[in-house]
Amino acid sequence: MNGVQRESTSAAVAEKPLRLALIVSEHTVLEYSIYLEHLLVGLADASIPVSLVCPPSCDMDSVISGVVEVIRHPVFDLPLIGRINRKELVEQLSRLKPDIIHCMCESKAGLTKQLAYQMDLPYVLTVNSLQKRWKSFVYQRQIHPLSISSNHCAKIIVPTKSIAANVAGVFPMFAERIGQINIGTFVGEKSGCFCEPSRLPSIVIAHPFNNVDEFENLFGAVRHLAIEGYEFMSVLIGSGRAERQIRRLLAALGLLQTVTIVPRLKPWRLVVGAGDIFIQPAPNTSFDPLLLEAMSVGVAVAACKGGVDDLIIEGQTAVTFDPDDELSIYNSLQRLFGRRELARKIARGAQEYLRKHHTVSNMISSTLRSYREAVQWYKG
Repeated sequence: MNGVQRESTSAAVAEKPLRLALIVSEHTVLEYSIYLEHLLVGLADASIPVSLVCPPSCDMDSVISGVVEVIRHPVFDLPLIGRINRKELVEQLSRLKPDIIHCMCESKAGLTKQLAYQMDLPYVLTVNSLQKRWKSFVYQRQIHPLSISSNHCAKIIVPTKSIAANVAGVFPMFAERIGQINIGTFVGEKSGCFCEPSRLPSIVIAHPFNNVDEFENLFGAVRHLAIEGYEFMSVLIGSGRAERQIRRLLAALGLLQTVTIVPRLKPWRLVVGAGDIFIQPAPNTSFDPLLLEAMSVGVAVAACKGGVDDLIIEGQTAVTFDPDDELSIYNSLQRLFGRRELARKIARGAQEYLRKHHTVSNMISSTLRSYREAVQWYKG
C-alpha cells in the first residue's frame, strides 16, 4: 500500500467478484482519504472493478488503486440542470453495469437514492457522523437530514457504537439494517511518544476552526504550562471561519511564538507522528480519522468525552479532561509532560487497542460481506 504494510484479504474473495459504483464527495476525499485509499486497495485485491463517482474538483491521483473508472459529477456545474447531469451519470454508470452502489458520504445520500431507483440497484450507505432530528413548524412533522430508500438501501454502515445508536434512534425503521464496521488502519511497530529525549517535545492539536470558544480553555492551559517552565512546541492543524479569531486569541495570550497554525497536510501520519501528544480539544460529532492515525503511530492522546468518542478510553487509549474547565485540561497535559512513562503507556495501549479492533483486513472483509449481503437482500 504505497510502501506501507498490506494485509491479506484472500478469505473475502472466494466468490465471484461484484461490480461496484462508489459515490464520494469532496468531504470524503479531504477528511477520509486514508479510509478511501485502504478500501480501494482492498477492492483491487478482491478483483472488484470500481466506478468511482466524485465531484470535478477532487484530486483522485493519490488515492486511486486497482481497476477504477473515475466519473466526474456533475458534468455541468450550473443551476437548473440537475436532471441533465443525473441522466448523464446514469448513462455512464449503466455502461459499466454495477451490481451495487456504495455511498460514502451523507451529503450524497439523496443522489444515491435516485440512482438506485433509476438503475434498479441496491445500495449501502456509510454514515460517519451523528444525525439530528428536528421538527418543521409549518407542517408539524418530522424531517430527517438523510434521504434513505426503504426499498433500495440494504445496509447502513457506521464506524462506531455511538453513531449506530444515534442513527437507530433517528431512523428506527432502519435499525435492523445498521451494521458497524470499524475503520481500519496500520499500526506502527513502535510508539513515537517522547522517544527522543534530546528533541523538544511537541503537541499536535486538531479540531475544526468553527468556534473560537472551543479553544479558549485549551490555550489558557497551554499558556500556564509555558509559564511554569515546560518547554515544547505546538502545531494547530485545521482551518475554518474562526481562524482570524483564533489568531487574535493566541496573540492576546502571548502564544504566537509557541503555537503554529498549519492546514490539514498529507500524509497525515507524518504530521501527527511528528508530535508526542495529540489533543482533541472539544467533542467531535463525526468520526475523527486524525485521532485514529495519531493513536496508530503511538502518540499519547489527551481528549474529552462526548460526541463520537468511542476511541477515547480513559487510562487505556487516552487521558481525558473537561473541555469547559481550564484546570482540568492543564492537569491532564501536566500528567503527560510530568510522567513520560505514563504517556508512553497510554500511547502503547492505544496502539494495542487498534491492533485488536481496527485492522484494515477486517474492515475490507466486513465491507465485502456487506456488499454481498446487500445484493442477496435485494434479490430476495
